[in-house]
Amino acid sequence: MAESNCLEQTFNHTRYQLAGHGKRDVAVLKKAFEHIDGQLESDRYGSGKVIEAFQEKMAALTGKDVAVFFPSGTMAQQIALRIWCDEKSLKKVAYHPLSHLEIHEEDGLKELHNIQAVLIGDKNRVISLEDVVELEEEVACLLLELPQREIGGQLPSFETLERISSYCREKGIKLQLDGARLLEVLPYYEKTAAEVCDLFDSVYISVYKGIGGIAGAILTGDPKFIANAKVWKRRHGGDLISLYPYIVAADYYFEQRIGKMDRYYQDAKELAALFNACHGVATLPIEPVSNMFHVHFDQSKEQMVELLSGLQQQTGIGIASYLKEVGEKTCSYELSLGDLYAAVPKEQLKSAFQLLDEKMKQKS
Repeated sequence: MAESNCLEQTFNHTRYQLAGHGKRDVAVLKKAFEHIDGQLESDRYGSGKVIEAFQEKMAALTGKDVAVFFPSGTMAQQIALRIWCDEKSLKKVAYHPLSHLEIHEEDGLKELHNIQAVLIGDKNRVISLEDVVELEEEVACLLLELPQREIGGQLPSFETLERISSYCREKGIKLQLDGARLLEVLPYYEKTAAEVCDLFDSVYISVYKGIGGIAGAILTGDPKFIANAKVWKRRHGGDLISLYPYIVAADYYFEQRIGKMDRYYQDAKELAALFNACHGVATLPIEPVSNMFHVHFDQSKEQMVELLSGLQQQTGIGIASYLKEVGEKTCSYELSLGDLYAAVPKEQLKSAFQLLDEKMKQKS
């Protein structure tokens, strides 16, 4: 059995799992539709009560004038940056070296929109005010990701955000929020979504990450910006004849989970402390600032697959379904806390981590 398959299979056969809301199968959609009236009218090419009501709810949440639903965040953000570049007649935007646009989108921004990316800051930390001030090239827009996923979900302070926002407005640089996980960082900031979004000119939020819907994204901003975004959405083929399965699921799980974000955050801090108490294990960041963090092991991927697979079979607790090789003798993976963690019996959890600690000591 291949290493990755071995770990994934033992994970899938555990009774309890540490991360997420559960399997992303058709039951996610089925549950969302259980109480929906069969006479509910579908949306049609982006119009209709079902989609418009949800968009209005998301605009109110973020404190923006208008919102529009997109099938994907990739589409939404590329369009947002295109609009700001066109407004300034400048095809340059700035973002972190490990931004989703830079490492996961096959140069979509460049190939589809002829927009040049200016990478700022160090890849191992979040963007600072100094990074923005020291920009040598003129850009139309700066994109900030909150939290910065590829470095464990780290965040700048709210004061830093305020200073960056003030500087960008003074210099005429538009500020786009990659807020795929915005809702998950609100407990750390102790701010409302609207208070955070007020610092930005436009905002993207995922409806399937912390919320747990099927797929899709919300883009919010002022009326002119969203009017342009709708035109570009049509050009990108994003106006499907019907989007209601995505909308109904997003709205249902938003209502189910928007009040649980603080619990997920507190759970993440508790779980990270358990990992950090184990020999040869460390989380990034040491204390999470959202419901997500990375776990690093001071052992090779091959050794950790064997260790964790055995541990999961022995304890019935799913710790990891995959591992990423970092170095010859180090590996890591990402955890995002959701509904499942609360169901894990505390004594069983404690015993599993004691066993992990013992096994890591034996490996060293």
